[in-house]
Amino acid sequence: MKHLLLLSTLFIATFNIFAQQNEVFPCGTDEMHHELFEKHPQYNEGVILANEELESFTESYIENYANLRSGNPYIIPVVFHIIHDNGSGNINDDQIYDAVEQVNLQFRKLNADTTDIVQDFESIATDAEIEIRLAQLDPDGNCTNGITRTLSDLTNIGDHQVKSLIQWPPDQYLNVYVCNQAAGLAGHALLPAAADTIPEWDGIVMQHTYIGTIGTSDFFRRTVLTHEIGHYLNLQHIWGGNNVPNYYYLPVGNANNCTEDDGVADTPETIGWQSCNLSGTSCGTLDNVQNYMDYSYCARMFTEGQKMRMHAALNASVASRDNLWSNTNLIATGTTGDTNYLCKAHFISDKRVLCSGETVTFKDISYHGTNQRTWSFDGGDITTSNDSIVQVTYNTPGEYDVSLNAGNSSNSVDTTAVSYIQVMESPGTTNGLHETFEIPLVTKSRWVVENSEVPNNWTQMSSGFNSNNSFFVDNFNGEKGLAYAFHSYPFDASGMSELAIYFDYAFAKTASDNTDLLKVEISNDCGNSWVTRRILTTNSLESISDTLTTPFFPTSDNEWKEEDVSISTQSYLVDDLLIRFLFESDEGNNIFIDNIRISSSENVGMKLNESNSEIQLFPNPAKNMVRLVSNSQFKGGSISIFDAFGNSVLSKMKINDTTDQMIDLSDLAQGHYFVHLENSDQSSKVIKKLIVLY
Repeated sequence: MKHLLLLSTLFIATFNIFAQQNEVFPCGTDEMHHELFEKHPQYNEGVILANEELESFTESYIENYANLRSGNPYIIPVVFHIIHDNGSGNINDDQIYDAVEQVNLQFRKLNADTTDIVQDFESIATDAEIEIRLAQLDPDGNCTNGITRTLSDLTNIGDHQVKSLIQWPPDQYLNVYVCNQAAGLAGHALLPAAADTIPEWDGIVMQHTYIGTIGTSDFFRRTVLTHEIGHYLNLQHIWGGNNVPNYYYLPVGNANNCTEDDGVADTPETIGWQSCNLSGTSCGTLDNVQNYMDYSYCARMFTEGQKMRMHAALNASVASRDNLWSNTNLIATGTTGDTNYLCKAHFISDKRVLCSGETVTFKDISYHGTNQRTWSFDGGDITTSNDSIVQVTYNTPGEYDVSLNAGNSSNSVDTTAVSYIQVMESPGTTNGLHETFEIPLVTKSRWVVENSEVPNNWTQMSSGFNSNNSFFVDNFNGEKGLAYAFHSYPFDASGMSELAIYFDYAFAKTASDNTDLLKVEISNDCGNSWVTRRILTTNSLESISDTLTTPFFPTSDNEWKEEDVSISTQSYLVDDLLIRFLFESDEGNNIFIDNIRISSSENVGMKLNESNSEIQLFPNPAKNMVRLVSNSQFKGGSISIFDAFGNSVLSKMKINDTTDQMIDLSDLAQGHYFVHLENSDQSSKVIKKLIVLY
């Protein structure tokens, strides 16, 4: 992997100016093949033989069969595997649909910008007669929309490893992997000869910001997937570069490229372009800068020669490209003709957790061919609808089902999502929170775990700080790069001058270079946006000094730490404030949070005087009784005890003259308390934390 990244870095350096100006990365197909030959010599012979077979077949096909399939497009079933870490790379279905549309417009020469093709190349710009079509049936014959989603930190690498996570049979489907990174490149594909030798690596890897024209991508980047499918169908870069054996790659723009060839007769010799110079003559004749297999990012066309080369690849047995478009395979993948298999009622929404009074947008994405639908919204301001996109307002807190019946003229399917919508009370009715995580299923009443379907997410664990339970992420068995978050229900902070958040936590490293971190965030708009108020990085987050190679579970109180966060910005002291804890993993050990106390700073003891050694409470934690020893200035003063919500549980108990007395705690529940000491004229005050056990 280090070697691959070095190659990618060197190659990207040749694009430095281009990348800075247009924020794009090059294709990595050549580099990935170069790395294949250098790093895996055991595959070399197989790739060379497969390439020789394919090139021989291509020559014969172009000579003898070039016009056999004119006007009848090849259909290639495709599946998009979205490999993500719950971040922006988990792109929505619409972006995939847009990408498919863009590819087909470009391959079929239906894109409007073909009118801009340079006159010298208009006559050879062609409809490639190739289309990709999202699979409607998976390898087991089950209904699919041709999109899968897999949670993995390999998305941040995006090399051939991602193909080990999921791959549909490459002789039936074109597998496209959408990742956060594509080995430092825009995308890379295996040429058929390499795919024939290593079928488990067959497919295309794309950075998600180069998929389609919407979402995380844009119109400028729309041609990259078309470029990669060109490689998948045995096209070289327009300046050449693959004369296997001893595969080598040719960096774009190198003057020596004029002596190389891409194996296509009607593409002029060129060194390759990093910019859209339509009058470029790098090898003495006008360059076909608008070709999809260049790096100009102003591509408009394939040539007739490229079309024939791709058709040859689709008729060759190398990498089983000839099976993709066979009628048997099109039936098996559900991609024949205009047939739509109505097999699943499905919908999405722009949110699932909301505050009362907010509106949710629902969208029917049933597959396939839905033209009739009936919605049912429990608890919503409308009970039924037959629109494909529906907006529903929820005014009453609770959990609500959503149902959809989707149909066409001959069939219908339905689905019900139980407790799909979770409506939180807003404004909040409490002005504080004390969470010990002792109550079962506490997340249903006071907390919301985000992306709760993610494995190893926040859950209750029977290991706490001075308690039986805590909230816990099984980070030891988790995925690097994933984020785990939970947030509170709204509560009322509008009457406070300062908010205080206290919590206990425990964490251990698995290696000295772990960079896990914990963020405390707040929201004043029901979670639509968040502001970070505290970040605990690994060094401050670890509660024990040892690095552990086995799962960490705290076994004593000294393996925990306490943290406090203050919020005094008035724009966030609102009546529907949310607090979020967000943990970002870097393969460290398990993390635990316990005893979250949220209230006014005065109530929860933001101005604690724990360093004042002249005031002592012991034992602490205590059961039934605690001993208070104070200095002489508090003679005749008073003692008050408040719980974590700021409620008084003991008011103005007089401090005796000996300043050494016992306090009865037998009526207090287990939890965190704050002991306030005031002298007789109220000129001096000390606050101490007290933990009461059963």
